[in-house]
Amino acid sequence: MITINVSKAKTIAHDVRRAARTEEFKPYDDAIAKQIPGQADGAEAARAVIRAKYATMQTAIDAASTVDQIKAAMSQS
Repeated sequence: MITINVSKAKTIAHDVRRAARTEEFKPYDDAIAKQIPGQADGAEAARAVIRAKYATMQTAIDAASTVDQIKAAMSQS
């Protein structure tokens, strides 16, 4: 019988979530870092949408009690 450690699965899911969020942020990082006029505001707005998406995913992962629930939370991306 295989036993899955849900806490460890959550940790792995959060690592994957953070990596995916970082990849989505990359196109906007330069505009934010350099404060490029006309781009910084739009970049920050796009990053806010990305943050909200991954915050929802984080909440769902934290609330999960099974691996299937974790997988379902991860498929929100």
